[in-house]
Amino acid sequence: MVPLCFTEKTPKVPANVYDMEHSELPDTVALFPRMPLQRRLKERHVAMISIGGVIGTGLFLGTATALMEGGPVGLLLGYTFMGTMCYCVMITVGEMISLLPIPGGHIRLAERFVDPAFSFAMGWNCWYCWTFTIPAELSAAATLIDYWNTGVNNAVWITVCLVVAVGINLFGVGTYGEMEFIFASIKVVTITGLLILGIVLDLGGGPSHDRIGFQYWKNPGPFVQFDGIVGAKGRFLGFVRVLIQAAFSFIGTEVVTMAAAEMKNPRYTMPRAIRTVYVRILLFYIGGVFVIGLLVPSNSPFLSLNSSNASSSPFVIAINRAGIRYLPSILNAVILTSAWSASSSDLYLSSRGLYGLALTGNAPKVFLRTSRSGHPYVAVMFCSLFSLLSYMVVNTSSGIVFTWFAEMGATTGLLAWFCIGVTYIRFHQGLLAQGYDRKRLPYASRLQPYASWWVIASSLITLLFSGWQVFLKANWSTATFVTTYLPIMLFPVLYVSAKFLMRVPLVKPSEMDFESGTEDIDAERSKEPSPKNWREAVWMSLT
Repeated sequence: MVPLCFTEKTPKVPANVYDMEHSELPDTVALFPRMPLQRRLKERHVAMISIGGVIGTGLFLGTATALMEGGPVGLLLGYTFMGTMCYCVMITVGEMISLLPIPGGHIRLAERFVDPAFSFAMGWNCWYCWTFTIPAELSAAATLIDYWNTGVNNAVWITVCLVVAVGINLFGVGTYGEMEFIFASIKVVTITGLLILGIVLDLGGGPSHDRIGFQYWKNPGPFVQFDGIVGAKGRFLGFVRVLIQAAFSFIGTEVVTMAAAEMKNPRYTMPRAIRTVYVRILLFYIGGVFVIGLLVPSNSPFLSLNSSNASSSPFVIAINRAGIRYLPSILNAVILTSAWSASSSDLYLSSRGLYGLALTGNAPKVFLRTSRSGHPYVAVMFCSLFSLLSYMVVNTSSGIVFTWFAEMGATTGLLAWFCIGVTYIRFHQGLLAQGYDRKRLPYASRLQPYASWWVIASSLITLLFSGWQVFLKANWSTATFVTTYLPIMLFPVLYVSAKFLMRVPLVKPSEMDFESGTEDIDAERSKEPSPKNWREAVWMSLT
């Protein structure tokens, strides 16, 4: 058996067609001539995208609902539980993508290692998740702006944010990388400063010099009795509600893996990004929600996003309670950039996901059309149309709309994680069947395959309880039921239907393809001149 290697191979397809797995292409492709996706994301772009990918409105704004429904300890436990899932997802998909950094990411890997029908169902679920998360982020932006000015129609703010997000993506992956580098840098500095400020305020370093300590863990208490249900049952139900919000917060961290097809030297850059994921989860999310639980009581009326003038994030609430002037407005402005960044990232994900679906024949071939620089502008423009759903805030509270789309994104995101776990199990079986040594992979985790099994089990359990509250007496909500359970019911329908129409069997482990589609990587790497000294190394990393 030939070991995994990364030597240059002769392409199996025409030079003007990028990474197609069949030499004979549908005639419709000729109608839409295209250039391959270009590897223009530099290492510094990938590093900051991977860091900023776990910092978004889910942390800055969504934690308000989670704290209100779960209490400080429920909030901490829920985000810790979901953090373990997120880490396992990243090392799972990272191992596969580091070896095969192809357009479409894990959507196309599902076709190689499971079957085309599974890839079809997974791909459209992922596209649904990323596309409908864009309105959630734009609604969050409107909620944040409401902090300053409630007299202007939210449609104005939605339009401004929409122009920013779409504009960034229409200028190509190079512009996207640069803007994400800037946005992520702002978010990292902000959350680091908030963690330090939060500890200072908790220990009595604020203007009032009141030491808070763990006061709010005692009163109103570490947990919230959801809907007034007493005992362990009420506390458990509140904890489950935190999981859904936490899922939305972490969904989208896989943006760095979807960008692998547009990275320079992905087999070196990707493992470096994946290896530090746990640090970012522990520092920014676990540390962030811990500080939030110390500074804001779970019964604060400002935590509710269901009013038309939601006050904004728990961090802003905490600073207001401490009596620090001007800083809340500055912080809110910084958090607003995270909404721009998150919506831009979701649009990038959805457009590349749609491009990957078109590559496998699971979406119209028109979405394969690119500019001369290899930018899939047709897919970007189509996906951006769905962001117009954010204008729902015109007739409904922006906080309520944010909650609807957040729950929808959380459910579909968990389904995507489940699919990633299943794909890896099959990937692992293929490696064993073909005698490949995992130690020769660009990235391999010692936690596998157990991490992927944890992803499968925990995502299924969370999905089962995702919308349980609608079944409580006198608590039925059609909107909640649709946004949480419709995607769960739709996924098996998509898979079974595709399986019936395609009539394709599971890919045999002995026949899985671990090599094709990456012919350009070593060729591109060989074109890059090596730095002669440290000055050139620094300059090459920045340019």
